[in-house]
Amino acid sequence: MQDFNLYFDLGWHHILDWKGYDHILFLLALCGIYTISDWKRVLILVTAFTVGHSITLALSVLNVVHVNTALIEFLIPVTIMVTSLSNIFNKKPKPKAIQLKYTLALAFGLIHGMGFSNYLKSLLGKSTSIVIELLAFNLGLEFGQLLIVFGVLILSFILIMIVKIKKWDWTFFLSSAIFGISFVMAAERLPAILN
Repeated sequence: MQDFNLYFDLGWHHILDWKGYDHILFLLALCGIYTISDWKRVLILVTAFTVGHSITLALSVLNVVHVNTALIEFLIPVTIMVTSLSNIFNKKPKPKAIQLKYTLALAFGLIHGMGFSNYLKSLLGKSTSIVIELLAFNLGLEFGQLLIVFGVLILSFILIMIVKIKKWDWTFFLSSAIFGISFVMAAERLPAILN
């Protein structure tokens, strides 16, 4: 049980670490356009993202899948850019656009899981029994994500319902800022995959 607690703590601390703010930016882009009244949509989005990153995290840590680290580190900000752009271009999302967003959250979760796996592999070393550690780390990541999403929903609620900022203005501001940050991240990481 001690290992479980250790890896659970490592998981949620990893997602909340400001040094790895790319995952936080993705969650902001994914959920920041919603308010608490949209909790069902947010739950589906976060679950899709979690399923995606859980799959590739497990496959990578178990050495079933191997992907170039530099490529994954480049693709992570690309997923953030695409998510931000979809927020901007889908001002009034139709049901098909919402379905697409769920699918993208799952697909982008696959990419982010590969990013998490590098960190977890470095912690596990040559450990042979990793099922409990993998489960605990994943649950810790999910707990950290839920903390971020809850904070984002509260912030959106305050800004839209109390401060009375128009929802579209908030969506446009947040998504544009996140797009700009992720564009710079992608540009900085591009040379690593070209070498």
